[in-house]
Amino acid sequence: MEERGLDVLLVTSKHNVQYLLGGYRFFMFDYMDATGLSRYLPVMVYPKGRPDLVAYIGNPNESYERELGSLWPDHLDLRARGSVDTIQFGLEHIAAKDLAAASIGIESAFLPANSFEVLQASLPKALISDCTTVLEELRAVKSSTELGYLKIASEGVVDAMVATFSKIEPGQTKQEVVEILRREEVRRGLSFEYCLITAGKDMNRAPSGQVIADGDVISLDSGGNYRGYIGDLCRMGIVGNPSGELDDSLAAIDEIQQAARRAIRAGAIGSEIFAATEALVAKPREGRLSFVAHGMGLIPHEAPRLLDNGPVPYPAPHRAQPLLAGMVLSIETTWQHPRLGFIKLEDTVAVTREGYTAFGDSARGWNRIGR
Repeated sequence: MEERGLDVLLVTSKHNVQYLLGGYRFFMFDYMDATGLSRYLPVMVYPKGRPDLVAYIGNPNESYERELGSLWPDHLDLRARGSVDTIQFGLEHIAAKDLAAASIGIESAFLPANSFEVLQASLPKALISDCTTVLEELRAVKSSTELGYLKIASEGVVDAMVATFSKIEPGQTKQEVVEILRREEVRRGLSFEYCLITAGKDMNRAPSGQVIADGDVISLDSGGNYRGYIGDLCRMGIVGNPSGELDDSLAAIDEIQQAARRAIRAGAIGSEIFAATEALVAKPREGRLSFVAHGMGLIPHEAPRLLDNGPVPYPAPHRAQPLLAGMVLSIETTWQHPRLGFIKLEDTVAVTREGYTAFGDSARGWNRIGR
């Protein structure tokens, strides 16, 4: 905040509110935000250098959580029912405590238009700017507790995939397979978020009525979270036995994954990961092969941001900076093979002083369907 010249932050994304509140996330609006004609919008007012004056603006039903001691700020205002009054109550706190507010940081992608209108009208002379990267930097290095959550999430996703592969039968649809996976993730204490699935030679990754057939190659790429922290991994299955060419193709993908891992350690520059894989990725191949590395945590593609020309567009300042112990990365290699199908491995690794630790690091070969 000092570097950016920000006097106060108005934090409104559920993931950053959760982070600043030490893991708290209001159960009633965990996923759905809409209520009445507005939406649930938690707000943390965070003045620079004054943690004693941090305020949390929330919903009246969060008084139950206050009674349980779930909310640490001394200043709690649990009256807000929508996206307008919650900002108004936050501004009231700024005025009541005579907080400096010449420069205000907001999460512009997570602030509704009517909230912004109230803020701008109430403080017309204030400089309002986006503070998303300021908050993201706070989350880049994970605590031991956060690493534990990511480990549980990753292991749970992979275990659920293994169980799902064992229950798939030819004749089932991709939608039915994804429903099996959803139940298996929930059974392991995770919140199921999504599954990208392919079968056979079709590159379409949406759950659909496509029927699983003998010989099909199946990819499961799923995100499941534990206490808000996301496990996002991809594993491969096959109906029958893999051919020698399929074995070689998955081995080539794993070779790239392992090369990326060897470059990961505290102090390594982010670009070293891509330098380590560049020659392997560039080999002439049938179809299209790509490699991506990105940060993981409360959201996918958070800091460290290493790739500015990947599937999710953003600047990549950490590509030229050293990795820090406690950062968590997803590394993924995808081969869209016109004859063999969609083949991919995605792994989650935590940076350590000595190198890395992989979470959910099993079932990385061909998983036989129904076995």
